Amino acid sequence: MSSIDYDLLIVGGGPGGYVAAIRAKQLGMKVAVIESEHMGGICLNWGCIPTKSLLRSSEIASYIKHAEDYGFTSSELKVDIKKVVDRSRGVAKKLSSGVDYLMQKNSIEVIEGFGSLLGSGIVNVTDKNGVETKKSAENIILATGATAKIIPGFEPDGKIVNTYKDAMIPSSIPQTILIVGSGAIGMEFASFYHDLGSKVTVIEMLDRILPNEDEDISIFAKRRFEEEGINILTNTVLNELKKNKTDVTVKLQKDKFENLEISIDKVILAVGIQANVNNIGLENTSIKLKEGHINTNEWLETEESGVYAIGDVVGPPWLAHKASHEGIICVEKIAGVKGVKPLNKNRIPNCTYCRPQIASIGITEMQAKERSLNIRVGRFNFSGNGKALALGEPKGMVKTIFDNDTGELLGAHLIGAEVTELIQGFVIAMNLETTEHELMECIFPHPTLSEMIHESVLDAHDRAIHS
Repeated sequence: MSSIDYDLLIVGGGPGGYVAAIRAKQLGMKVAVIESEHMGGICLNWGCIPTKSLLRSSEIASYIKHAEDYGFTSSELKVDIKKVVDRSRGVAKKLSSGVDYLMQKNSIEVIEGFGSLLGSGIVNVTDKNGVETKKSAENIILATGATAKIIPGFEPDGKIVNTYKDAMIPSSIPQTILIVGSGAIGMEFASFYHDLGSKVTVIEMLDRILPNEDEDISIFAKRRFEEEGINILTNTVLNELKKNKTDVTVKLQKDKFENLEISIDKVILAVGIQANVNNIGLENTSIKLKEGHINTNEWLETEESGVYAIGDVVGPPWLAHKASHEGIICVEKIAGVKGVKPLNKNRIPNCTYCRPQIASIGITEMQAKERSLNIRVGRFNFSGNGKALALGEPKGMVKTIFDNDTGELLGAHLIGAEVTELIQGFVIAMNLETTEHELMECIFPHPTLSEMIHESVLDAHDRAIHS
């Protein structure tokens, strides 16, 4: 091509792509985003935001069910699932429109279509009518995200067997539901459907649910979910699935020798995600894959000169805030901004918005022991916190892990009400390289849930006041 169209061309308008575009524009680049569906990507349209809206509705349902605990008498709870779903879709639409506004505000061109690499800095764009155009750029960022992983032989039909996307827009609440997979997505849907009246069974092939979390948190979570009435089967795999007219019969194998057969109204597959690497022209470049994801170095550079990749397409953790941060790092490195630091994955917070909420950062106690680290561990239960008792949320835990030699905060793991907000205190502490003694000297307001951060740190030194 005779001239270069853009300084930076971004393929994908999700939380990695659109944030990278805005930062690039702030740094004076001529930038455009290629997006085939909706700005905001899966997160804003079919992930983070609409699921939290659904979970807020189910949380309200739970409060209504327990209204008498707070001094109220309520009539029988009736769920209008259409209104619940409509509210969720409305929130998603509003935020997606907000991203469109940000693109206009920052004079960033949005090219509607599917982008694929042709090599030599050229991207082919195919619009919804099949019309193709070619765009060139000095630099290209791939931010194509990921989609739900499908188990061969158990393909979803959107009616009885569902992916997370189908599960977000139910036309009715099933009486019984099986969720395959106990990660963040699986347990969030378990909470949602249980609180709205479904009898929920969760199966997990590993020996504990939420396997990426600290073992104490996983054990605590399983006990809480079972207390609520959710049936959880660990060490269990799905062997066979037979669709009937109105339900599905599934055959399960538990602990390698016990065979179970149950009939379920609906199934949700929540077994992970896979990177969107197909049909994006990688074969026309030197880009390599690693475990199904685009391989990059610490600056998000691929093996193809001038081509970068960020977000879910480059691998775990598959989190919107990780993608956004990678987008900024990548753009600033391209622009030559001084002082840019590569991403420290150990300082990325993880949040699961089930009930109870779960949040964590850093390494687990088991990981610390595997590394033969000399550690101190502090724990504090919600039952010793005045604000938690006042809220009617006495079940939860805050756990902190410190290096006993240096005082460094190595990890924090929380379960209970609003811990997805509390975790940020630990995020800031870790990024400022705060020691346990500095945290102990901090004054936390009373009465707040945040006091449990303080107490868990004190407990690591056997100095907890309220336990």
